[in-house]
Amino acid sequence: MAAMTQQLSTRHLLGIKDLTAEDIQLIFHTADSFKEVINRPIKKVPSLRDITIANLFFEDSTRTRISFELAEKRLSADVINFSASSSSVKKGETLLDTVNNILSMKVDMIVMRHPAPGACKFLAEHISANIVNAGDGTHEHPTQALLDAYSMREQLGDLKGKHVAIFGDILHSRVALSNIFCLQKLGAKVRVCGPPTLIPKHIDQLGVEVDYDVRKTLAWCDVANVLRIQLERQHIRYFPTLREYAQYFGINRPLLDSLDKKIVIMHPGPINRGVEITSDVADSEHSIILQQVENGVAIRMAVLYLLAVRN
Repeated sequence: MAAMTQQLSTRHLLGIKDLTAEDIQLIFHTADSFKEVINRPIKKVPSLRDITIANLFFEDSTRTRISFELAEKRLSADVINFSASSSSVKKGETLLDTVNNILSMKVDMIVMRHPAPGACKFLAEHISANIVNAGDGTHEHPTQALLDAYSMREQLGDLKGKHVAIFGDILHSRVALSNIFCLQKLGAKVRVCGPPTLIPKHIDQLGVEVDYDVRKTLAWCDVANVLRIQLERQHIRYFPTLREYAQYFGINRPLLDSLDKKIVIMHPGPINRGVEITSDVADSEHSIILQQVENGVAIRMAVLYLLAVRN
């Protein structure tokens, strides 16, 4: 791909909050080109042939890690995969020491997932490599929000004025926060819906609507982005049982069929089938969940490429 005349306004992707609306549109435009690449017989381009990228994952991940690695290899970058479970971190090495040791091997870019909010920002202040946040605690997950918005754009066109509802465990979700920032920058109207115990206090101060009625919110929205119940982050009981959650806040086929319009169903994965969403919804004609996965590779290719050419 030829070098683009426009550049991102930032040399890191730490969060959607740091991007402008123009940055987001540039990422989408670049992803359009890369989506053509990954759908042709020869799926690689030499765009990052001289770039070395380290994937540092201090939390378990399947989709995000594979998506980033595939994006890097499609761009012909050299890739180093790092797992905290088999590293010197278990021996007490600090994050900064770990990263500096990796950088001494001449790494140009770091993709990091970490359980501590702000870990990526901390790194960006102390090292020279480009940082891409692949999820930091319950803070942000910017590439997931970008691929979600990009997938909505494919279905609905311009998102200005569109109604997007985010359902489920908003309290523990980095995806929800990044989606809110991204959608608002693109002019969409956002509503969150779930049990009162899983809706953060004062979230309305971010300019989103709050509702606790699933049927009413489904009737309002053009897109339903359904989030997973993150039991691994819940140290107290936020609702009686999973069965009751599914009964009162789960999205099922009868609910969808009761609407007088067709809405788009999304889910960042992994899915707890039968809890926040039933299989007959996740696998229905309403769902674009698999398109989200495909678009994730194109969006991450775009982000990595734009950060690399900015240097």
